[in-house]
Amino acid sequence: MSETPQKLVIATRASRLALWQAWHVRDRLRNLYPQCDVSLLEMTTRGDQILDRSLSKVGGKGLFVKELENALLDGRADLAVHSLKDVPVELTLPFALPVILKRDDPRDAFVSNTFASLADMPAGAVVGTSSLRRESQVRAARPDLVVKPLRGNLDTRLGKLDGGEFDAIILAAVGLKRLALADRIRSYLEPAQSLPAAGQGALGIEIMAHRTELAQWLAPLQCPGSTACALAERAVSRVLGGSCQVPLAAFAQIEGDEISIEALVAEPDGSNTIRAQGRAAAGQAGQLGEQVARQLLAQGAQVILDRLVPPAAV
Repeated sequence: MSETPQKLVIATRASRLALWQAWHVRDRLRNLYPQCDVSLLEMTTRGDQILDRSLSKVGGKGLFVKELENALLDGRADLAVHSLKDVPVELTLPFALPVILKRDDPRDAFVSNTFASLADMPAGAVVGTSSLRRESQVRAARPDLVVKPLRGNLDTRLGKLDGGEFDAIILAAVGLKRLALADRIRSYLEPAQSLPAAGQGALGIEIMAHRTELAQWLAPLQCPGSTACALAERAVSRVLGGSCQVPLAAFAQIEGDEISIEALVAEPDGSNTIRAQGRAAAGQAGQLGEQVARQLLAQGAQVILDRLVPPAAV
C-alpha cells in the first residue's frame, strides 16, 4: 500500500449544499495530501428527483445515498460525503462509515419574510417543513398554525417562501450558513423548542468496508466528540427503527468526559410527545443511546411506532 493516496474520487449529490460539503472534504484532503488528485463525481439521486411527495411516503432518506453507494460499489468513487442525518442508521456491509467530521450548528432555523419568530405568527399562518420531526414539534407549540409539506433543495425551498406559498419555513441552520445565507435566518429554534434530528449538522464519509487503507487516510478528519454524539443519537434511531415515517429526534452533547442526550418520539399532529434523557461517560455513547431509546419505549413510544411504521420496518 502506498503511504499516501495519489488519487481520490468523492461521490456527491449535485445540489449546491451537497457540493459545498464535498468541496469542504476535498479541501481538507488536499491539505492533508497535497500530492493527491482529489476530484468530485456529481450525481442526482432518487431523493432529489421525487419532489411531489414527502420522504416518509417514498422510501425515506436512504433515497439520497443509494446512487452514491452504487458508485462506491462499481469503483467510480472512493468515498461518498453525506449529511449524516441522511445516512440510514442500519448501515451494513459492504459499506462502512469510518469518519464523522466536527459537527456544525445542529439547530433548526425559522425563516420568514414577514415574521420574526414562530411565536409572532398569527393563527392560520402557513409554515412549511420537509420533516415530520419538525412538523410535530411546531404543531405541539402552535396547534393554531397550518403546517404544509415542503420538498426540494435549499434554493427551491427559499424560492417557494419568496413566491408566497408559505408565511415561514423551517430549515436546518447549518445549510443556510454553509451557503452564506445566514441572513435569511430570522430566529433559531433552540433544542428545547425543536429537538434536532440524529446527526443534524454533521458530515459523514462512507466507503467500502474492505478499504482499510482508505479508512486510515481519512482518519485525521475524524472528530471524536462529534462521533460520540452521533453514535448516541443514531443508537436511539436504530433501536426505534427510526425513519422519516416517525417524528423522532435525538440530540447529544459532550460535557467534559461525559455525554448527555435527550430524545423524543411524537405523534405527527403534536398531540402527544414522549421524551427521555440520560447521561453517561463519553465512551459509553452507543449504550446510552440504546438506554434512552428503551426509556421511550417503556413510556409508550411503541404505540406510536406501531401505528406509523409497518411491523417489518420496526
